[in-house]
This record gives sequence, C-alpha cells and structure tokens, in this order.
Amino acid sequence: MTDRELIEKIRDRPGLFGLDGSYYPTAMFLTGLDLGTSGNLLDGFREWLLARKGEESSFMWMPLVIEDAIPGTGLRHWKSLTDSQQQPAVDHLFALLITFLTEREAD
Repeated sequence: MTDRELIEKIRDRPGLFGLDGSYYPTAMFLTGLDLGTSGNLLDGFREWLLARKGEESSFMWMPLVIEDAIPGTGLRHWKSLTDSQQQPAVDHLFALLITFLTEREAD
C-alpha cells in the first residue's frame, strides 16, 4: 500500500481510526503516522505547501493548511476554528495531502 492509498483509507473511513472530523485530532494522527515512518510520510509537505502559495513562512504545515482552507480570515490556529469550520478544514487537509503524495509518487 502506498502512502497515498493509506491516506485515502483514513479519509474515507475516519471513524475506523478514531477520528471525528475535527482538525486537531486529525492533524495529530497524521503527525503520529509521520513519526512512525521516521518522517517519511510528510517529508516535503510543508515546503510543497509554501511553494504552492509562492511565499515564505516559519509556520509548520498545520497552520498553513488552515490558512489555505479558510482564506482571508487570518485563522492559523486550530483552536480558532468554529465547529462548522472543522470538517471543511479536515477535508482540505486530506485533499492537499493526497495531491502532494500523488505528485511525489510521480517523481
């Protein structure tokens, strides 16, 4: 199974992995998966996000995804997300990560 296939399975059946559609638990779960792969799962994800935006930032990937998911709001911290913003932020996270992994697999 490729990294992309694993992420697609988690996206498609989050409850199976103990996820409830909230951003922070999903981001922490993915961080744990990354640690379990010695940093290989998310290797380059932050840099890819910055290249997409065409700007520099000192932020790690989690606030960059929030900022991208809900543009123009200035939101960067998971605690700032309302209940109605949680699932869209999670959906956007999975969409970005799957696109990133697809591109990485093609290289």
